[in-house]
Amino acid sequence: QVQLVESGGGLVQSGGSLRLSCAASGSGLSSRTMGWFRQAPGKERELVARLGGGRSTIYADSVKDRFTISRDSAKNTLYLQMNTLKPDDTAMYYCAATRAFSSTWEYWGQGTQVTVSS
Repeated sequence: QVQLVESGGGLVQSGGSLRLSCAASGSGLSSRTMGWFRQAPGKERELVARLGGGRSTIYADSVKDRFTISRDSAKNTLYLQMNTLKPDDTAMYYCAATRAFSSTWEYWGQGTQVTVSS
């Protein structure tokens, strides 16, 4: 079992920055891909960024060069540094983890709201 708890969301003006954190606990964390998803009202949940076991990263085109995903293994914490935020980035952001040695997303946090004002 894996537990994920996000924090760091809030209200920020367009062009500003936020850093989201995801505190993870449970077994086999090092064998799981971790990621950030978001869901805006009326839209489907979408992958924002993911970080594989080999530190490989994938970003949605809409956030490339603005967002950075990272992981502090000693603290079992996943981060999402978000810069140059836009109103279109407004959404509920979720931390997620896959099954061990799998690409299936299985564990989800409760979400943290990010609101970007114009």
